[in-house]
Formats: sequence, C-alpha cells, structure tokens
Amino acid sequence: MSNDTLNAKVRVLILVEDSPVYYSSFLPLIYKEVVKQTQAVLGVGLNEEHRLLRMRSRPKILLANTYEDALTLYGRYRSYLLGIISDTRIPKNGTLTENAGFLLLSQIKKDISDLPMVLLSSEPGNRNLAMRIPAVFLDKNSPHLLSELHDFFMNDLGFGDFIFRKPDGTEIARAADLRSLQAQLPRIPDESLWYHARRNHFSSWIMGRSEIALASKFREVKASDFNDAESLRGYIISSINDMRKWQQKGVVAKFNKKSFDAEIMDFVKIGHGSLGGKARGLAFMAALLHQNMGIYEKYPDVHIRIPKTLVISTDSFEAFIQMNNLKGLANQSVPDEKIKERFLSAELPDRLVSDLKVYLSQVNTPLSIRSSSLLEDAQFQPYAGLYKTVMIPNNHSSFSRRLDHLLTAVKIVYASTYYEGPRAFARSTSNNPQEEAMAVIVQELAGDAYGDFFYPAISGVAQSHNFYPIAPMMPEEGIVHIALGLGKTVVEGEKTLRFSPKYPTILPQFSMVDDILKNSQRHFYALQISNYPETLNFERHGNLKRRDLNDAQKEYPVISLASTYVPDEHRIRDTSTVNGTKVLTFAQVLKYGTFPLPELLMDMQDLGKKGMGCPVEIEFSVNLGSPTGKKTVFNFLQIRPMVAGNDRFEVQIDSEDISKAVCRSRQALGNGKNEEIADVIYVKPDAFKAEATVQMAAEIGQMNADLIKSNRRYLLAGPGRWGSSDRWLGIPVQWQHISGVGAIIELRNDKLKADPSQGSHFFQNITSQGVFYITVTEGSEDFWDWHWLNGLPVIRETTFMRHVRLDRPMTIKIDGKASRCVMIKPD
Repeated sequence: MSNDTLNAKVRVLILVEDSPVYYSSFLPLIYKEVVKQTQAVLGVGLNEEHRLLRMRSRPKILLANTYEDALTLYGRYRSYLLGIISDTRIPKNGTLTENAGFLLLSQIKKDISDLPMVLLSSEPGNRNLAMRIPAVFLDKNSPHLLSELHDFFMNDLGFGDFIFRKPDGTEIARAADLRSLQAQLPRIPDESLWYHARRNHFSSWIMGRSEIALASKFREVKASDFNDAESLRGYIISSINDMRKWQQKGVVAKFNKKSFDAEIMDFVKIGHGSLGGKARGLAFMAALLHQNMGIYEKYPDVHIRIPKTLVISTDSFEAFIQMNNLKGLANQSVPDEKIKERFLSAELPDRLVSDLKVYLSQVNTPLSIRSSSLLEDAQFQPYAGLYKTVMIPNNHSSFSRRLDHLLTAVKIVYASTYYEGPRAFARSTSNNPQEEAMAVIVQELAGDAYGDFFYPAISGVAQSHNFYPIAPMMPEEGIVHIALGLGKTVVEGEKTLRFSPKYPTILPQFSMVDDILKNSQRHFYALQISNYPETLNFERHGNLKRRDLNDAQKEYPVISLASTYVPDEHRIRDTSTVNGTKVLTFAQVLKYGTFPLPELLMDMQDLGKKGMGCPVEIEFSVNLGSPTGKKTVFNFLQIRPMVAGNDRFEVQIDSEDISKAVCRSRQALGNGKNEEIADVIYVKPDAFKAEATVQMAAEIGQMNADLIKSNRRYLLAGPGRWGSSDRWLGIPVQWQHISGVGAIIELRNDKLKADPSQGSHFFQNITSQGVFYITVTEGSEDFWDWHWLNGLPVIRETTFMRHVRLDRPMTIKIDGKASRCVMIKPD
C-alpha cells in the first residue's frame, strides 16, 4: 500500500468504524461505488494497457477501528487522502467516546479545509455536529442510506459529472469527461470559475478520474496565485490540454467514435487485429522517443514528431476479403489491373466506413495512405516498396467526395497485397501469399502548402550502415540520401544527394562544378491540392505531380536549399538570390548548419540501433521553419531493421583469383562464395538505348520467368542503377522482373554513371535476400570481360538482352569486409 501511494500517488479513502456489523455491511457499499467509478473511467482509456493502469490506480479503502488508528493512517497518508468517512461514536483512549468521530474530523478539517468528509451516526441529532465541522451527515438507519452515499461519491468525491455552479448553487453547465470540461471552460462565467477554483473542485473531480498527476498539480496551486480570471482560465485549460496530449505520447490508442479527438490523438488504431510491420515500427519508435526525452531537449528549436497516424488493423482486411469472396485471387495468375478492378468494385465493412467517416469529419489535412502488411519491414524479408502508397489532398468541398477518395485509396492498398510483385517476393522467401494480411496506415502527410502544391522541403532515408564507404567514412557511420519534395524520389532510386552524417560536407558526387550540374536533382514530387480532377488519379504516381525545379524557384524550400550556377564564372554560389541556374546542393543545411540535420540523424540512428539491436533504416522528412519564426519540423516516417552482415566470415581473394577473374570490383555488396550460377543475362552494349529501358525490363522479366521454371539462379548485368524508377538512370525493373536473380552487376560507364542508390526500396529488398550486388566502374581498376562473355553459347536473345550459359557454374567470391569481388570462370 505504501508503495502504491509513494510511487504512483494512489489515493486513499479512510473508513473509521469499530462495529463489525456496520463495517462489514458498509465496506461493500463503498467498494461498489469505487468499482462503478473505475469502470466508468475505464471507458475512456486509450488502450488495454492504459485501462489496466487506471484499474490499478483506483482509490484504496483503509479501515480504522479507533480514534488513534485513524490518526495514524491520516498521518501516514495525509498527502494522498481522497476523503474520510467516520462514525461519530468510536473508541478513544481505550474508551467508547460519543463524539470522538466529530473531534477526529474537526481536527483533520483544520489541516485540510477542502477534504471531503462524512460523519456517520444512528442518532439524527448528530447532524448538527456534522454541520459544525462541516461534513456530510449520513444516518445509518435511513432507508435512503445507499443513495445518499452514492450522492456523496458523485458530488463530493468527483465521481459524477463536473457541475458548474454559480456561488448561489445554481447549475449552469456539466462536463462528463476532461475533453468536455476543457470545451466548457472558455464559456463559464468568471464568478463560477472562481467559485470552483477556490474550493479545489477541479482538483477533486480530476482526482476522481484517476488523473492523479494533474489533480496534484492543481491542488498545489491556489486561486489567489492568479491576478484575474482569464489567466486562471488559461492555466486550467492549457494544463488539461498538455496532460491529454502527454497521455497520447508513445501510446497506440483504441479508436472510439465517441471520444476520438484528432487534435490531441497522435496514434490510433481501428480494430483488434495486428498493426502490421510498418505501423509496428512507427509505434515502436513513438514509444522509444517518449522514453528518451533528452533528444527533444538537445534540439529545442526543432519540433521532432511522428505525423498523426490512424492504423486500420488487419482484421478489417480479413473481413473485407471474406465478405467479398476475394481470397482465391492470392494464388491465381490474375493481372494487377484486374485485381484492382475487383477490389474497387467490392464493399468495405460498414463498421470501418462508419469509423472513417468520424475520423474524416475531424481531419482535413492531406493524407498518405500506406501499406503495413504482416510481413512488411521484417529484418530478413522487408517487402520494401512492393505495396501501393496513395496520397490524397483531402480538402474537397464535398465531404462525400473526400470520403470516396479515402475509401478508394484504402481499397487500392488492399488490392496491392495480391499484386504480382509481392507474390513474386513471397515465393522467393517461401511465404504463402494467402497467409498475408494487410493493415493500412492513414497518416497526416508531412509538408507545407506552396500555391497549388503540398510537399516537405526535404525527404530522405538514413541508414546506420554504409555499404559503400569512401575514406574517411566508416561503414558503421551510416549514409543518408536526401531530396527536395516527397520521398518518392529517394525510395524509387532517382537522383538524390548522398552524404555521411558524420562528414556532411564530403560529397563525392559534387566534387567538381560539372559533377554538381550533372548529378543534382532537377525534378521533385509534390501533391496537387487545388485544381485537381474530381476523380483522383490513383495510377503510377498516386496523385503526385512531377515538377521541374525551375517551376518552384520562388517557393521557400527552393530558396532555402538551392545554390546558383553562374555560367560566366563557371561557378556555383551557395545562394539562390543571384541570377543564374538554380542547383539543389542543400548547402545551407549541410555546409552552414541552418538546421542540424546531420547531428539529429546520427542521434536518431543511435536511438534506433539501441532499440532494435541491429542496424536500422529510417525514412524522414523536414518542413523548414520560416522567417516569421515558425519552427522547423523533423517528421519521423518509418523505421525498419537492416541486413548489414556484421558477423561476416572470412573470404580470401588472392592474387591468383584476381589474375583469373573475368570480373573484378572494388564496390561489392555481400559476403561469401557462390558456385551455383551458370546463366548470365546481360544488356547487349551495342543495342543499349536509355530511352528503351522500360522495354529492357520487360524482356528481362520474360527470361526471368523461364529460368524460375527451370529453378536456375542467374547473374544479371547491365548499365546504370538497377530498380530506379527514373528510366534515364538505369533499367526500372521491379521485383517480379528479377525474382530468380542470384547476383547483379551494375555497370558504370559513359552511357550511365549513376551512383548506387542505397536508400531505395529495391536496394533494401536485394540486400535482405542476400543477392550479391556488384558495381563495376569501367575504365578503372574494375574489370568486366566482354570478350569472354560474348563468346559464350546463346540460349535466348531479344532486341536488347542476351541470355548465355556456361557448361559449369562460375565461382563468385565477395570479401564483404573489403567490399571486393571476383568472378572466376570454370576451368
């Protein structure tokens, strides 16, 4: 009991009664009221854990048989007293004394003037003694004893509604919970506000709701500490609001249509099923940030947050699939477009639609609707980027149109569960597509409005392990990819800026002026929030607009992050205010430290690594502050574990291997030895055309399907960045095109010289599958023997691709510690 009060500030109710007959009948009545109040409070609990804590924090009932016992309990628990109920005639100094209860309550009343008290007696005349204390009087013989006791709990102990009264007792308003109390306070007359504050009514009532910290805070402050009613009113309102917001931090609250409050609720869940992998990572990081408040103190000028999130748990998906008879699509070879049509024509469960209506009635910011499958973001099978993400402006003048946009987006995410890409990945991980279940994240889109468009200033992916470090960088120091606008640029492998958070000014791809002009980002993605079509475009870009940097030169993010190329000087100046071509260098952040992004990312990576016990990948975005003093916002969007191979075994590559190699590389990802690959699919150098990379992806997909049927792993080789959605940077294969691959060579040459995109979803899936990923920079110490390759027997040839086969498998060796690779043809 002492631990409960000392550590958790649990309240205490003391009953003073010496008669076993009376206390054996009276204690159940008191306990019944406490349980009823506890059950009422549980109804507004955020989740099961929160409700359990409320249950455990219910008031404790202590029994004293004598005057001295009562004083002892009072002395021990004085700071935690909720109230005291005492018989009038109790033993004092070993003798049954007629007015000992009166003396006890009178003495305690002098110490705590506003403590709720009851004087019990079987003699009605003792009512006068109760009035002198003053205390509530209850006649033990009254036929209405139970209802009168109930009234004491409801009115004096704050177990009922908070009743706003005038000083003369006239009722003017009621509040059933803290939310309604906060809503009523701005409208309450000053005289009523002072009346309740001077009597500690707010503290007592809040204490009855087990909000012990807030009640204790109010009890320590006197009404006389405030000069006027408005400052008192503002203090009460802000304290309640802060407490309600604080309760939400690090908590996944159960969605309740009656109590949902979008203003303070950061993370809510519809349904009883799983959150899925991606939402589980968000919830984990929310709790981790809540437990490590030092990071907020270290960056006081940055608002670190997870955007407000609603998760539709997996049971809604399962109900949707069952009621629309869609389960069979999981194992059928149905084109993605047909699957989408079936899902869009299906009906969502009525309960889900009803909940989303309530949610949408309070939320009108742009929304991102994202997948969170059961298998997503697992350490060894991340399923990164295989499912759909849809963004909607959510600002249409018609509520029904906004609701239709949201419901359509949810169905499209559901449909992507059965698309060919995830199914192909599932086959390579020995998972059954029928076992997959999808949760959906409906999240406030991070960014700001700029004219007709909405986007963050910076989006990025930070990895705590750098697979391709360049001195003085170390692998464990991590790598970051950033871009202007929404994160589609980064996760789909388009042009980004790459830097180590420990060395933010060392930018290898920006070493010369010509390199900056060639490698810097020229386009970015933004959500169109005005002048968009009535029926939103849910196709490839998911309502996003691919904008040219020149079109946004006057928008604040470009002004803040761009430098200027001055042709006459062949020089880049770190400002956007001079005439010339705008170039995204992010110099104000990385070179001049206007925002401590590198330092913050290092701290976030360390926090994630400690929490997960392994290297992590973090997706984030930044809303830059404004000249008017608006805070810069760091939005934490996702965390997933990485496969970084910290426990690599030794792989020896000697001089003989190097001399015999048909391929050598100093930039290789993986570790080990592969002696099973005898098939090679490669892009014919003479046939390569950058404008035809989409057709090349389709041709690779056909060859991949044939090799999967024969259960033959293969080596894939070609120029540029594999898996990029930018067809000019490489071949835009998706997982279903290469699901049987065993190793990949990325050729960097004059035709395509893109840096490896470590931050892309494609790259994450490659690393998780243990696929060797080798970069060969032609014209350097790296080597790829075209003469040998072109002399191998051709199995199949298409317009751009060639499939050749060795008599026996080659040997591929990768030393992961040195990032070196050799490929040796069979003797």
